[in-house]
This record gives sequence, C-alpha cells and structure tokens, in this order.
Amino acid sequence: MIGRPLRRAALSSLAICAAALHGSACRAEPAFVKAHGYEFQLEGRPFHVAGVNNHYLTFGSQNEVTRVLDDAAAMGANVVRTFLQPVIGSKDGLVRTIWDFKSRAETSNLGVNGNYLLYWDSQNRRMAVNEEANGVAKFDFLVAEASKRGLRLIVCFLDFWDYTGGVQQIRAWYGSDDKKAFFFEDSRTKADYRKWVRYVIERTNPLTGRRYRDDPTIFGWELANEPDDPPKDLRASWIAEMSSYVKSLDPNHLVASGLSNVTDKLSDISIPTIDYSAWHGYPLFYDLSVDEFDDQIREFCAIARKAGKPALLEEFGYARSNPNYVEAYQKWLKTIQDDPDCAGWLVWRLVSRQDSGAFPVDEHDQFDVHNDGGALWRTLRAAAEKFRATP
Repeated sequence: MIGRPLRRAALSSLAICAAALHGSACRAEPAFVKAHGYEFQLEGRPFHVAGVNNHYLTFGSQNEVTRVLDDAAAMGANVVRTFLQPVIGSKDGLVRTIWDFKSRAETSNLGVNGNYLLYWDSQNRRMAVNEEANGVAKFDFLVAEASKRGLRLIVCFLDFWDYTGGVQQIRAWYGSDDKKAFFFEDSRTKADYRKWVRYVIERTNPLTGRRYRDDPTIFGWELANEPDDPPKDLRASWIAEMSSYVKSLDPNHLVASGLSNVTDKLSDISIPTIDYSAWHGYPLFYDLSVDEFDDQIREFCAIARKAGKPALLEEFGYARSNPNYVEAYQKWLKTIQDDPDCAGWLVWRLVSRQDSGAFPVDEHDQFDVHNDGGALWRTLRAAAEKFRATP
C-alpha cells in the first residue's frame, strides 16, 4: 500500500505524465539532493559531487555562460558553484562603487559588462535589486540553462571579497571602512542581507516558472563565499543566525556557510542549521607539499565522518607551472575517490572561451581549467566519471 506522502508524490507524477500529450515522453520531476550522515543522497542513493567553480556566471554574456555549462557537462561534472554578484554603489554616483565596475577587461578577468545585481538607491536611501536584463535576469538564465543540462548549482548569496563589490560594497554603502566585522554585526547590513536572501529564495524564475525555493537545480545555498575574516565568535553567531533564517524560508535545499575552513578545520560543522561543511584547499597559499595536502584531504574527511555530516573539497587548485601538476591532481582525486569519508570535490576554476574566442590569460595563480583536451582536462573528466559511478 502507498502511504499518504508516497501517494501524493505518485499522483503528482501521474498528473505530470497526463500533461505530456501527443506521445511526448513523461519525465519524473527531479528531486532535491539531501545530506544523509556523511554523504549526499539523491532519492535514497549516494550522490558523489564531482564539480567545478566559475566566478562569472551572473555577469558573463549568455554565450559565455552556456560555454561554461557545456564544458562542465563535457567534463562529467554534476555540480557547478558560483556567486551572486556584482554589487555596486548608487547609479547616480553619489555613493561610490569601491571596485573597477567599468573595467574593459575580459569577463573572466572581471570586466562585468555593465551587469550588477544589487545597488544603493540614493533617492530612497536603501538597498535595491536590479530587476532589469542586466540584473537578476542573468541568474534566471543561468539556472534555466543549468537545468537543461542536468547540472546542479551551489549558489553563494554574496562574495565576501570586493572583486565585484560583494560584502565590502555593502558595508561601504554605510560609510564603514571596517572590512572584517561591520557587515556581520551592523543591524542595517544584516537587514539588507536578509532582504536579499528572501528575495532570491522567493523569486519565481520567469524562464522556468519555479520559485527558487522549489527548484531542485539548486544543490544548495551558501551564506557567502569565504566569510572567514570576522572574529570567531561573531562569525559563528552570524552563520548560526543566517543559516537558520535561510532554512525558515526554504526547507528544501541544503545550506552551508561558504567558509574556506582551512585553519579552523571545518569549524562550522557543529552548527545545527549547517547541512554540510566544506573547505578551500590550496597548497600554494598554505605552504603544503603535494603529500601534505593529500594528508589534509584525509584528515578533513575524517572530521566530517566523525561529525556525521558531508564535507566537500569545494575549491582546490595547483599552478600549471609546477612540473608535477597533473600528477598532483591525479593523486588528490584518487584519494577522494578511494576514501568513503569524502563527499566530493569542485575544482577552482573552470574557465571557458570568452566572446573573443580565446581562453583568458591567467598568469597569476594559474589555476584555470580549460576544455582543451590536455592532460589535466582528461584527468578531471576521468575522475568525474569514475567518482559519479561509485556505488
């Protein structure tokens, strides 16, 4: 006998099938990814995350966005992580934009092409959402296109860093120079953050007809990208408060903090309203050898197992100028593949051809991954295929 919840689900599926007329195929509605112990699950089966990060999906051209999604699918990724950005000052210039909004660089190098999601309304003296084609419609397009390709999205509500405004632009609206604590403790910025979160979660995407809280294309929400800098107690209280708020609006999706979580070793994992933890691992930034970083992967996954929550290696990269860089990726990916305590990985960062037709120059960190058929691309594609197929 079908119990009541299952009966409702079955009737819903029948209704969807009945609507598929003239012989068109009937497809079940996708489900939400859930946390179950120290692994992710989709409809009761393990969901191993093999994914990529990309930073320009809410300000690139439509062609640039679809190239990234196509490349992610070609790599065999199942999750793409990105940020909701840019954030600017006021459109009339009375409240300055603290970053180079008018840069003419290529998109990957933060030429945002006049696109922005949030701004300061100087007439009404409050935060405002850009609902024009160069605003939240960019996010609508991203989600609709990801859904077409069967990709899930990890979405950070904001970026902590000021590369395209983020948290730092919001504290600048109020005249503060405090880059560490102000945003997380001031009543006005906290109210702005809540308003933005509610707007996103309750927005209906006109391209799909779904509210974001009801769209399984979203793998999970992250409070911000790398909000690590506030004092520990303030950081922990803000994460607890805001993750609880997100869950009050959206019980369907996973919620994470977005912390880089390296020096404090998954410090958010004990917060009840955080569903999974993650860390951003870069041997270059923490002066680790290839083997030492491999040990870190095992250590952090063991912490997650003990806590009973999943943990993702959510960002990692290794400069291609290192002669052993392909072998390093192979080693780390195999460790995650072989360790049942590890829930998945997302490489930093997948960058596709720009509208110029070329891959952008990345001579600083040299972490960019391209669909160029090279050894690293083949390594990531093979690892994604194998990890996703793990029982």
